[in-house]
Amino acid sequence: MFDLDEALKNLPDKPGVYIMKNSDGEIIYIGKAVSLKNRVRQYFQNSKNHSPKVYAMVSHIEEFEYILTDTEIEALILECNLIKKHKPRYNILLKDDKHYPYIKVTVNEEYPRIFMTRKIEKDGAKYFGPYTDTYAVRETLQIIKKLYPIRSCKKTLYYGEKNGRPCLNYHIKRCLAPCTGTVNAKEYENMINNILLFLSGKHDKLIEELTEKMNEASENLQFERAAELRDKINSIKTIQEKQKIITSSNDDEDVIAYAENEDKICIEVFFIRGGKLLGREDFYFDDIDDDERLLSQFIMQFYSEREYIPKNILLQRNISELGIIESYLTQKRGSRVYIKVPERGVKSGIIELARKNAVAALEQLKYKILREKNMTEYSLEELSEILELDNIPNRIEAYDISNIQGTDSVGCMVVFEGGKPKNSDYRRFKIKTVEGPDDYRSMEEILIRRFKRGLEEIRELENLGKNISEGKFSNFPDLIMMDGGLGQVSVAEKVLEEFNLDIPVCGMVKDEKHKTKGIVFRGSEISLYKDSNSFKLITRIQDEVHRFAISYHRSLRTKNTITSILDEIPEIGKKRRLALIKHFENVEAIKKASIEELRKIEGMNEKAAIAVYEYFNKNDRD
Repeated sequence: MFDLDEALKNLPDKPGVYIMKNSDGEIIYIGKAVSLKNRVRQYFQNSKNHSPKVYAMVSHIEEFEYILTDTEIEALILECNLIKKHKPRYNILLKDDKHYPYIKVTVNEEYPRIFMTRKIEKDGAKYFGPYTDTYAVRETLQIIKKLYPIRSCKKTLYYGEKNGRPCLNYHIKRCLAPCTGTVNAKEYENMINNILLFLSGKHDKLIEELTEKMNEASENLQFERAAELRDKINSIKTIQEKQKIITSSNDDEDVIAYAENEDKICIEVFFIRGGKLLGREDFYFDDIDDDERLLSQFIMQFYSEREYIPKNILLQRNISELGIIESYLTQKRGSRVYIKVPERGVKSGIIELARKNAVAALEQLKYKILREKNMTEYSLEELSEILELDNIPNRIEAYDISNIQGTDSVGCMVVFEGGKPKNSDYRRFKIKTVEGPDDYRSMEEILIRRFKRGLEEIRELENLGKNISEGKFSNFPDLIMMDGGLGQVSVAEKVLEEFNLDIPVCGMVKDEKHKTKGIVFRGSEISLYKDSNSFKLITRIQDEVHRFAISYHRSLRTKNTITSILDEIPEIGKKRRLALIKHFENVEAIKKASIEELRKIEGMNEKAAIAVYEYFNKNDRD
């Protein structure tokens, strides 16, 4: 039994990370502190000063643990990593797994190439970006390759050495064919230098050089060459017009500003490279009660995943952890990073521009949410009218069965609340009492299990004086939708009658192409207009429950396949089998594993690792 008062007394006056848990042992919040003793105690004192969010969190804390660190910066990094791993409910979570595209020029090769990449390596190549618009990257690359016939193949080439025959790109004048060993090295180098000028944003210098060459070609009556150069200049000017210059500085900078309304906050990030705005990105958060804390956690989570960190980061407001975060980013970048809060001048104007964009983004999001809400409400109202229900079905549960010739039968339940998926309430059922391909009896089993469990939970919660919405099955639907026709509807109605539950049930019918066709309700089929909001909602629900059932069945089938194979291997019992399945997930991964990799799995020893390795390698040889 966790003694909260005793644990608070024994907190050390040292830096570290604290982990808050609820009654189920679930991690609900992770934080860091210069002094664990002072910081953690604050949560359990002066509750009147807590924001509603912190108050709600503290009410769910049943126990906590902590991890000591040597320094505050170590605590900062550990906190960030643990938040990303556990995704606690009350922490700020950056839902961004993007790897922005960069343009890579392989100047580390004798005949450099240029292409898009999402990974920065320390390989001596030059990288330009990040770009937030992949289309813009592809368009830029297309223009460059049209202007300069550089190679795109991955062959390892050396100056003056032949390495094959020229490909189609050479014949259509998209490559000089350095593979032939006859390309002038200086000519190729000049092309690469021009490309680097172009990507660095030094368009004026490049245009000036090309204009001189164009005039020279014209004077020498080389009109075809002059026309070629003229087209290059026009293409560069087109790109130049699209890039907005917002500062005369040539430094790389990220600008971070934010705006907030009643219930949301938007953080806007500008990516400025060489004085030009390459792209921008919006990030939205709910239930924010501490702007400074938000900015600190955002910066840590955002840059912990980034391979490139600019020299300068401009912030809208100061944060108390600025120095520590600056030190962390400097370590990660490998050279000095400056986090600044400009109060006047050009930099301050850029911050204000980013803030205005955040305000505009929030307004657009507000109208989008309102529009979607109205559409969703209209869909539910329309569905309610079609089915002649007494109330609008706010909570809809849909069910489906999946199996292949009766094997590994599973059932699934998906939940839509307010017309939107509620993933936390999705449930999966492994069929226990039915053998063979009997969808009706399988459906009957999962419905009985679902509502029996739900009624038991309601009684337990009421006896404990708790809200019945706190259970995993205690929330009952306003409408049930079966993936099937009259047969499945009849099964559901029979189960509901046995439990004395009055919940309307309809079936979602598909056509011969397995597309949503209409619904079955009270013994008859109702056709819906395909452009109607209710039809679109039903289609979404049917597609979602089918997807969820298929994905569960597939994962179960894969797991059973691995299990049956592992059962044949000596030295592999139940515990080792489960450990192998958990780590490798599929047979192919186990086949490819070395003895050393297998030995590292929990519960495995060298004898067991060799047995697994030899089993798969022997079978391959046979």
